[in-house]
Amino acid sequence: MLNRVVLVGRLTKDPDLRYTASGVAVANFTLAVNRPFSNQQGSRDADFINCVVWRRAAENLANYMKKGSMVGVDGRIQTRTFEGQDGKTVFMTEVVADSVQFLESKGSSQGRGQQSSGFQPNGNQNQNPMEQKPSSDNPFKDNGEPIDISDDDLPF
Repeated sequence: MLNRVVLVGRLTKDPDLRYTASGVAVANFTLAVNRPFSNQQGSRDADFINCVVWRRAAENLANYMKKGSMVGVDGRIQTRTFEGQDGKTVFMTEVVADSVQFLESKGSSQGRGQQSSGFQPNGNQNQNPMEQKPSSDNPFKDNGEPIDISDDDLPF
Protein backbone atom coordinates (compact mmCIF):
# COMPACT_ATOMS: atom_id res chain seq x y z
CA MET A 1 0.00 0.00 0.00
CA LEU A 2 1.14 3.50 -0.77
CA ASN A 3 0.12 6.86 0.68
CA ARG A 4 2.38 9.58 -0.74
CA VAL A 5 1.70 13.24 -1.53
CA VAL A 6 3.94 15.81 -3.21
CA LEU A 7 2.67 19.40 -3.38
CA VAL A 8 4.05 22.74 -4.54
CA GLY A 9 2.10 25.81 -3.55
CA ARG A 10 1.96 29.06 -1.62
CA LEU A 11 1.14 29.55 2.06
CA THR A 12 -2.30 31.16 2.45
CA LYS A 13 -1.31 32.65 5.83
CA ASP A 14 1.61 32.59 8.24
CA PRO A 15 2.20 29.08 9.68
CA ASP A 16 0.59 28.48 13.08
CA LEU A 17 3.37 27.18 15.36
CA ARG A 18 2.39 25.55 18.66
CA TYR A 19 3.94 23.14 21.14
CA THR A 20 2.45 20.00 22.64
CA ALA A 21 2.34 19.53 26.41
CA SER A 22 5.58 17.55 26.11
CA GLY A 23 7.30 20.38 24.18
CA VAL A 24 7.13 19.00 20.63
CA ALA A 25 6.75 21.70 17.96
CA VAL A 26 3.87 21.39 15.49
CA ALA A 27 2.91 23.83 12.73
CA ASN A 28 -0.37 23.90 10.85
CA PHE A 29 -0.54 25.63 7.48
CA THR A 30 -2.65 25.75 4.35
CA LEU A 31 -1.21 25.54 0.85
CA ALA A 32 -2.86 27.07 -2.20
CA VAL A 33 -2.05 24.72 -5.09
CA ASN A 34 -3.03 25.73 -8.61
CA ARG A 35 -4.94 23.21 -10.67
CA PRO A 36 -3.20 22.15 -13.91
CA PHE A 37 -6.00 23.46 -16.16
CA SER A 38 -7.88 26.72 -16.69
CA ASN A 39 -11.54 27.29 -15.87
CA GLN A 40 -14.14 28.67 -18.32
CA GLN A 41 -12.97 32.24 -17.61
CA GLY A 42 -9.40 31.30 -18.59
CA SER A 43 -7.91 31.55 -15.10
CA ARG A 44 -6.68 28.75 -12.87
CA ASP A 45 -8.55 27.64 -9.79
CA ALA A 46 -6.62 26.57 -6.72
CA ASP A 47 -7.14 23.91 -4.09
CA PHE A 48 -6.52 24.88 -0.46
CA ILE A 49 -4.90 21.95 1.30
CA ASN A 50 -4.49 21.71 5.08
CA CYS A 51 -1.05 20.49 6.16
CA VAL A 52 0.76 19.79 9.41
CA VAL A 53 4.50 19.42 10.09
CA TRP A 54 6.27 18.43 13.31
CA ARG A 55 9.44 19.10 15.29
CA ARG A 56 12.37 21.10 13.85
CA ALA A 57 10.78 21.35 10.40
CA ALA A 58 7.76 23.03 12.03
CA GLU A 59 9.97 25.60 13.76
CA ASN A 60 11.93 26.27 10.56
CA LEU A 61 8.75 26.75 8.54
CA ALA A 62 7.32 29.20 11.08
CA ASN A 63 10.61 31.12 11.39
CA TYR A 64 11.48 31.46 7.70
CA MET A 65 8.27 31.31 5.67
CA LYS A 66 5.18 33.51 5.74
CA LYS A 67 1.96 34.14 3.86
CA GLY A 68 2.64 33.95 0.11
CA SER A 69 5.87 31.94 0.39
CA MET A 70 6.21 29.07 -2.08
CA VAL A 71 7.04 25.72 -0.52
CA GLY A 72 7.23 22.09 -1.57
CA VAL A 73 5.70 19.45 0.69
CA ASP A 74 6.44 15.72 0.70
CA GLY A 75 4.21 13.70 2.97
CA ARG A 76 1.12 11.54 3.36
CA ILE A 77 -2.63 12.02 3.69
CA GLN A 78 -4.11 11.41 7.13
CA THR A 79 -7.71 11.50 8.32
CA ARG A 80 -8.87 11.97 11.89
CA THR A 81 -12.02 12.77 13.82
CA PHE A 82 -12.68 14.81 16.93
CA GLU A 83 -15.63 16.28 18.74
CA GLY A 84 -16.32 19.92 17.86
CA GLN A 85 -17.44 22.61 20.30
CA ASP A 86 -21.03 21.97 19.26
CA GLY A 87 -20.71 18.29 20.25
CA LYS A 88 -20.78 17.04 16.66
CA THR A 89 -18.08 14.80 15.19
CA VAL A 90 -15.67 16.67 12.91
CA PHE A 91 -13.85 14.77 10.15
CA MET A 92 -10.48 16.21 9.16
CA THR A 93 -8.27 15.30 6.20
CA GLU A 94 -4.79 16.80 6.05
CA VAL A 95 -1.33 16.21 4.67
CA VAL A 96 1.24 15.23 7.30
CA ALA A 97 4.51 16.58 5.91
CA ASP A 98 7.62 14.47 6.20
CA SER A 99 9.61 17.37 4.74
CA VAL A 100 8.97 20.95 3.65
CA GLN A 101 11.28 22.51 1.07
CA PHE A 102 11.61 26.30 0.92
CA LEU A 103 11.32 27.27 -2.73
CA GLU A 104 11.97 30.97 -2.04
CA SER A 105 14.38 32.72 0.25
CA LYS A 106 13.01 34.61 3.24
CA GLY A 107 11.19 37.76 2.16
CA SER A 108 11.36 37.13 -1.59
CA SER A 109 7.57 36.86 -1.90
CA GLN A 110 7.21 40.25 -0.21
CA GLY A 111 5.45 42.77 -2.42
CA ARG A 112 4.33 40.16 -4.93
CA GLY A 113 0.70 41.25 -4.73
CA GLN A 114 -1.65 39.21 -6.90
CA GLN A 115 0.43 39.47 -10.06
CA SER A 116 1.73 36.44 -11.87
CA SER A 117 4.78 37.87 -13.55
CA GLY A 118 7.31 36.10 -15.69
CA PHE A 119 11.05 36.70 -15.88
CA GLN A 120 12.22 40.12 -14.74
CA PRO A 121 15.87 40.96 -15.39
CA ASN A 122 17.65 42.28 -12.30
CA GLY A 123 18.21 45.97 -12.88
CA ASN A 124 18.40 45.59 -16.67
CA GLN A 125 14.85 46.66 -17.47
CA ASN A 126 15.66 47.85 -21.01
CA GLN A 127 18.03 45.06 -21.96
CA ASN A 128 16.95 41.72 -23.42
CA PRO A 129 18.31 39.06 -21.03
CA MET A 130 19.18 36.82 -23.98
CA GLU A 131 21.47 39.51 -25.41
CA GLN A 132 23.56 40.14 -22.32
CA LYS A 133 27.28 40.20 -22.92
CA PRO A 134 29.26 37.37 -21.34
CA SER A 135 31.02 38.50 -18.21
CA SER A 136 34.48 37.54 -17.07
CA ASP A 137 33.23 37.70 -13.48
CA ASN A 138 32.39 34.64 -11.44
CA PRO A 139 29.39 33.01 -13.20
CA PHE A 140 28.12 31.69 -9.85
CA LYS A 141 28.13 35.00 -7.98
CA ASP A 142 24.30 35.21 -7.93
CA ASN A 143 23.96 31.58 -6.92
CA GLY A 144 21.23 31.15 -4.34
CA GLU A 145 19.24 34.19 -5.42
CA PRO A 146 15.52 33.55 -6.02
CA ILE A 147 14.28 33.18 -9.57
CA ASP A 148 11.03 34.97 -10.35
CA ILE A 149 9.14 32.44 -12.45
CA SER A 150 5.46 32.04 -13.18
CA ASP A 151 3.61 28.89 -12.09
CA ASP A 152 2.70 28.48 -15.79
CA ASP A 153 6.39 27.90 -16.59
CA LEU A 154 6.76 24.95 -14.22
CA PRO A 155 6.73 21.52 -15.89
CA PHE A 156 4.53 20.00 -13.20
